[in-house]
Amino acid sequence: MADILPPLQTLRAFEATGRRLSMTLAAEELHLTHGAVSRQIKALEDHVGVPLFRRLTRRIELTEAGQSFFSTVTRVLSELSRESEDIRRRNDRSRLVVSCGVSFASKWLMPRLHRLIGDHPDLDVHVEVTDNPVDFASGHVDVALRYGNGQYPFASAERIMNEVVSPVCSPEYREKMGGLDRVEDLAKCQLIHEIGMTTTWERWFAVMQLPYPVMRSPGYSHGSMSIEAAVRGVGVVLGRSVLVAEDLVAGRLLPLFPQATLEVEWGYDLVYRIGNQDHPKVRAFRAWVADQVRQFTSAWPLPMLQR
Repeated sequence: MADILPPLQTLRAFEATGRRLSMTLAAEELHLTHGAVSRQIKALEDHVGVPLFRRLTRRIELTEAGQSFFSTVTRVLSELSRESEDIRRRNDRSRLVVSCGVSFASKWLMPRLHRLIGDHPDLDVHVEVTDNPVDFASGHVDVALRYGNGQYPFASAERIMNEVVSPVCSPEYREKMGGLDRVEDLAKCQLIHEIGMTTTWERWFAVMQLPYPVMRSPGYSHGSMSIEAAVRGVGVVLGRSVLVAEDLVAGRLLPLFPQATLEVEWGYDLVYRIGNQDHPKVRAFRAWVADQVRQFTSAWPLPMLQR
C-alpha cells in the first residue's frame, strides 16, 4: 500500500493550493517557496496520472478529476487531524476541558471555578459554555455539566443535583406591588417566563389550585436571563433553587412563598465518556464537583433550597 499512496507532503500542498486556488498563497501558508509547492503538485499529478489543475494565464483552477480528488483529500486530512488531536488530548493528563450549560455556568460553576484551579493547580482548566449536545466521540471535551433528564446518548451521567421552583422577586418589586403577602396577589404581577421550561407558571398555578392569570409577560431563553430580569425589578420569576441561591442569600431576590414549591422534572448531571470515569483528571473533577455540591446543599437555610 505504501507504493500506492502519494507522499503526505504532496497532499498537503494540493489541499492548500486547491483551497486557495493559488500556489503563491499556498506556499505562504505552508512556509514553503512557490517552486517547492509547484514541484509537489507536479509529483502528485505524476503519481495519479492525470492533471489536477488547469494552468491558465493568471490563475489556476481544479480539473474535474482535481475537484473529486480535492474533496476526498480534504475529508481524509480532516479526519487524520481530528483523530491525532483526539489521541493527544486523551493522553494529556493536565488539560481538562469542561463543557457547561449557559445558566449553570453563569450562576453556579463560574463563582466556584477559582476553587477548582486552586485545589488542582496541576490541571489546565478550559471551560466551554454551551447548551448544545456534547459529542464525546470527538475527544474534545472531558466532562460536561448539563441540565437534563439524565439520558445522554453514548455517554455516562451522574445526577449531582435536583431542584425545585418557587416565586421570587427583588425587594424593590415586592414593595412596589404592596408586599405580595398572599399567593393570590401574583395575579396582578408581571410574571417572567423561562422559554423551554416544562415547569411553567401555568403548571405552578394549577398545582396551587389557582386560576392562571393570562397576560402579556416577558420571556427569556435562559434561566440566568430570567433571574437577571427579576433582580432588576421586571417582575416575579419561578426561581430555580440552584440558580437563585446566591441571589437569595445576597438579598438581591426574596422568596415570596418558600413553601409553595414545585419539583422540576430535569436536574443537573455530570456527563462523561462511557468508561472514562476513572481517568485521573475526570476522577479529580468528579470528586471536586461532589464536594462542591455537598457544601452548596448544606449551606443554605432557605426552605426552597432544601433537598
